[in-house]
Amino acid sequence: MSDIVFGMDTFGDVPVGDDGTPLSHPQAIRQVVDEVVLADGAGVDVVALGEHHRPEYAITTPETVLAGIATRTSRIRLSSGVTVLSSDDPVRVYQRFATLDALSDGRAEVIVGRGSFTESFPLFGYSMNDYEQLFEEKLELFVQLLDEKPVTWRGATRAALDGVEVFPTTGRRLPVWVGVGGSPESVVRTARHDLGLMLAIIGGPAGRFAPYVDLYHRAVEQFGHAAKPVGMHSPGFVADTDEEAKEIFFAPYKAQMDRIGAQRGWPPLDRARFEAEVSGGALHVGSPETVARRIADSIRSLGAQRFDLIYTVGPQPVSARLRAVELYGTRVIPMVRDMLA
Repeated sequence: MSDIVFGMDTFGDVPVGDDGTPLSHPQAIRQVVDEVVLADGAGVDVVALGEHHRPEYAITTPETVLAGIATRTSRIRLSSGVTVLSSDDPVRVYQRFATLDALSDGRAEVIVGRGSFTESFPLFGYSMNDYEQLFEEKLELFVQLLDEKPVTWRGATRAALDGVEVFPTTGRRLPVWVGVGGSPESVVRTARHDLGLMLAIIGGPAGRFAPYVDLYHRAVEQFGHAAKPVGMHSPGFVADTDEEAKEIFFAPYKAQMDRIGAQRGWPPLDRARFEAEVSGGALHVGSPETVARRIADSIRSLGAQRFDLIYTVGPQPVSARLRAVELYGTRVIPMVRDMLA
């Protein structure tokens, strides 16, 4: 398993300065760019930026931020995580990522999804009543665009296309994954369209997703496609010691989970549940040695070919985030590779 790809993900959570003062949205965006530049030199393989339209997140257009990153990096792959395809236009998404691919000399990729947050639907004039149809139709069109040939398409969610060519072209097939949170129908849809499967594992042990990996492989075979990689992403944080990592991570993580939970009917996060997630659930939090061991276990439990660490959750301090990125790239990733060799 030496060919595992290691990434890091962020939604552009607005951090705080070391004095506890929240950064502005422009400062938060520039902070992400600085962190990815550090990751590029530290050995991280890919960065994925998520699209959100909420005040606690600064990134609404991942490909724009990735384009800025492209000009300051040389090797790290540049991905969204996710692009909410349902409330966007597939043609414009393809054009933007094809442009990013040119700027980065072939380092762009896309993770599309329906999105776990729904703010983009009313913002851009879409009805939640069309939630399923929007994604199904737009994904179908987006997959056609990957061939970079004239497209003919008809559906109910956008204007028809009749033999239309879309520019710029990339000269290759842009890598595309589908972010899936646990729906069997989404797993089968991903296999049917011959795309990579990226599992969003934000609670509980990774092993509980093993049936979805099995379903994906069986569906890929039934559809007659070659095997595509399976990836996973989960939250976590790296510091010099286990206790330091937990103390830095807990309060911002609780603040974010409680904010979302108040809207979704979740109970407030207590310390015992947090510790349980750290010891055997989805949270990969601790020293480099602890996080490396936890990641290796997660990868083994699913047979995954890619692991992305969601390294920002809530308003963490800037200096701690930079240190986490450095430790993840220079220490955690090499240790995991050795463990899986």
